[in-house]
Amino acid sequence: MSLVTLKDALQPALKDGYAVAGLVTLGWEDMRAYVAAAEAENCPVILQAGPSCREHTPLPILGKMFRHLAEAASVPVVAHLDHGYTFDECREAIDSGFTSVMFDGSRKPLQQNIDETALIAEMAHKAGVSCEGEIGFVGYSGGEGSAGTDPQEAAQFARESGVDAMAISVGNVHLQQDKEGGLDIDRIRAIEAMTDVPLVIHGGSGVPVAQRTELARGSKICKFNIGTELRMAFGNALRDAINADPARFDRVQILKETHDPVVAAARRVLQAFKGA
Repeated sequence: MSLVTLKDALQPALKDGYAVAGLVTLGWEDMRAYVAAAEAENCPVILQAGPSCREHTPLPILGKMFRHLAEAASVPVVAHLDHGYTFDECREAIDSGFTSVMFDGSRKPLQQNIDETALIAEMAHKAGVSCEGEIGFVGYSGGEGSAGTDPQEAAQFARESGVDAMAISVGNVHLQQDKEGGLDIDRIRAIEAMTDVPLVIHGGSGVPVAQRTELARGSKICKFNIGTELRMAFGNALRDAINADPARFDRVQILKETHDPVVAAARRVLQAFKGA
């Protein structure tokens, strides 16, 4: 069984100079492809169930799917709740077999975010589960803007919340389809100088690949969340499969043809985070 916690996955990354990919899942086809890619690259992987995934499939089912894949995998696999917004949601994920929960209180005042995250971290740790928190709201492409993480607030959050990983806002944006942006290196350096907690970048699809590698090897950023670019790979493969034969209607046959392209795209993602 290769099911591990987020702490199990990130502490070696922090020590040895690499990062682990948090791959955002939407269904069985992509999560299976992500594990196949991780096995091909011989590296750990974090399977993430975000809000849109949970709208489609209940948490107890997702927990079973993640654990089924992890138990058969030859590499470490984390079953992770991404952007849990309530105590009850995080508790349901823990009860459903997840090994890591991310509580997002980043829209809330600092002290409220710390207090609520600390309660969830305590609950998670009692269950042998890891907890990720977020300090400094990370915005959305074409939507809410990113707030930017204050280094002093990050230090306080890390110290008082008890999280195993800390998501920060340093120029990253969710749902960005291009890689023309870049992260604020000076802000990252200021934050990592004040804490030893592994750092997390949400909206990793918008980060240039060279910068992903540079930061994976030379900073305390140990986890990059990647969703949009893999959704695009899946969507393109699905479109090709459907358009290849307009008479086809069997979803199983059509979806099978997404597997290899998504594995290939996920392998390219994983390769960028490996150590020197």
